[in-house]
Amino acid sequence: MSLAPSAASAPSALTPKPPAPSRIHPVIHAGKWLAADLLSTLVFVGLYALFHSLSLAIVLGIVAGVGQVAWLRWRRAPIDAMQGMSLALVVVFGGASLLTRDPRFVMLKPTLIYAAIGAVMLKRGWMSRYMPPEASQAAPDLANLFGYVWAGLMFLTGAVNLGFVAHGDPKLWAWFIGVAPLTSKLLLFAIQYAVTRTVVRQRLAAAPAAA
Repeated sequence: MSLAPSAASAPSALTPKPPAPSRIHPVIHAGKWLAADLLSTLVFVGLYALFHSLSLAIVLGIVAGVGQVAWLRWRRAPIDAMQGMSLALVVVFGGASLLTRDPRFVMLKPTLIYAAIGAVMLKRGWMSRYMPPEASQAAPDLANLFGYVWAGLMFLTGAVNLGFVAHGDPKLWAWFIGVAPLTSKLLLFAIQYAVTRTVVRQRLAAAPAAA
């Protein structure tokens, strides 16, 4: 009697193994890439909000952006378009702010930044990078949809900021720029996470039945 396993019971060497589930929490996965892409901008906004020193915020924001790009090049890692754009905005607008010392230009700069970021976010599929692999595979349509929603939020924030510039009250503007943009992003992020989580779970649960 042969003791060799049958062909049906033996695992095939050609059968691809299913991908291991991601161990990174989706919130951490998305937040990590978002913070990396916008590092120089986040450093500038954070320091300016804390110390109200335009020169300090600009210089350290530029240093953070240049250092990040230099680190990526040293590791031979790809430099994303948003990383380069964020650094360019900090360098160009920050340098202009230092030269002019005009508070209206400082107040207007977020509108220009959000408009530029919103334009980049209009590119179809950019959100896929910020989603965990399971969500990208199960719900690519949601990635595209929320990509456009994020672009809309950037344009809306820039437009509202322009209204505060026209109003001309620096204290009121500082309150707005320190609270509203971050709060709106956290709210949209929470909505996107909840919707994506629900839809992906439903689609993954329905997949075996459809097969």
